[in-house]
Amino acid sequence: MVNPVTELYNKESLAEGSPLPTIMGEVEKDPKLAGWTGSYLPRPLFVERREIEAFADDVLALFDVVTSLPERLFDGDLDAYCAALSIDDGRKQLITRLGGTTPPRYGRADMYHDGTSFKLLEIGIASEVGGADRAGEIPRALLEAAPFAEFAQANGLGFTHTGQSVATALTEAGAAVADGRDPVVALLEGPGGLADYASHWNTFRDVMRGFGLDFHVAEIGDLTFPGGKPHLGGRPVDVILRCFTVEEIMGDPHGADLVEPVFRAHEEGSVVLFTPMESNLFANKACLALLSDPRHHDRFTGAERELIDRVLPWTRSLKGEDSLDDELIAYCRAHREELILKPNAFYGGVGVIAGWTTPEDAWLTALRAGAADGAIVQQRVVPRSEPVVDPATGRVEDWQAAWGLFYTPGGYAGAYARAVPAFESPVIGVTAYKNTRTAGVLHF
Repeated sequence: MVNPVTELYNKESLAEGSPLPTIMGEVEKDPKLAGWTGSYLPRPLFVERREIEAFADDVLALFDVVTSLPERLFDGDLDAYCAALSIDDGRKQLITRLGGTTPPRYGRADMYHDGTSFKLLEIGIASEVGGADRAGEIPRALLEAAPFAEFAQANGLGFTHTGQSVATALTEAGAAVADGRDPVVALLEGPGGLADYASHWNTFRDVMRGFGLDFHVAEIGDLTFPGGKPHLGGRPVDVILRCFTVEEIMGDPHGADLVEPVFRAHEEGSVVLFTPMESNLFANKACLALLSDPRHHDRFTGAERELIDRVLPWTRSLKGEDSLDDELIAYCRAHREELILKPNAFYGGVGVIAGWTTPEDAWLTALRAGAADGAIVQQRVVPRSEPVVDPATGRVEDWQAAWGLFYTPGGYAGAYARAVPAFESPVIGVTAYKNTRTAGVLHF
């Protein structure tokens, strides 16, 4: 089912001489987007404002439920909770170094629209999520292009600027530390991380500076700590936007030594670590299995169970409490073409195996490995088709999109999407599939 604004946009795009099919060429040249090296979908996606904001409300409500899981299901025992999520002792010590505190509402929820409603794939509680640089800037640049601006005005289009929302969140986070001055914010990658992500984070830096933030990009090893206060190039840092991951710290021989002064500075109140490593207690995909598992239904209110059932596909952990869950494995074998397997702790489509593209023997092997290493199986959600006019051929082609919904402590913070030609890849993501395109999102 295609919404009326999409139908109208494609109709106008197919008109002789229409500038709309090539409008993204202008957007690509925008100074705040030109540094990004990815590719764009030829048109933005459109969504009813009421629908996207209602789903954002559901995501935020689910955030509160997810972050309460250790207390609800394990009486606050983080050791038992981490064991259920297949988090080993070394990672647990790193993740809970600040005491297991509840992280601020910040991240990117990923979802599909199945033609009827949005369905949540991952709640994305993390500060290292990507896309915030483009989510607000693509629609902003589109609205500054005259042909699109005319269409937008005629159809009441608007958007929520993700960059502006993030800048507000970081400013507010640093207020207590900065003592009345504008806070200095440092986005920190892991050791060697800028070799892969410098262009992406530098684009984000430019967006943040556009909203008045004193914002810098570096690696965690670039910090110094005179008097215990983090400094970058001689400049005191008030907020660290953490984009180094657990795996990056664990994988570096000096990782623990690099991160410990940051933890101490956060504890002493000389810097705000945004977000703390504890976010990884709840970004783990096994959290969704804990929500979905009927054995835990009595720990949720009726309204919470209704919320879970409404937004979350059937999800189960492959890790049995004591041994291989033969009954679950048998179910997964019988329903292979309806299920997808996802490792608990990875992101960006790493390790994801779609049952409908996997031979039976390989699927069984993957299930057994997932049970040993920590993985979930989830009901397949087929994303609706998004018809797009190809600017080169003039033909309408079907694409499928994964939507990314951003949220901050202030609430809903905008959205963007990644899209692939329909049914060309079981995983939709820039790092997972080379033909993935990025799309802006506007509401009506």
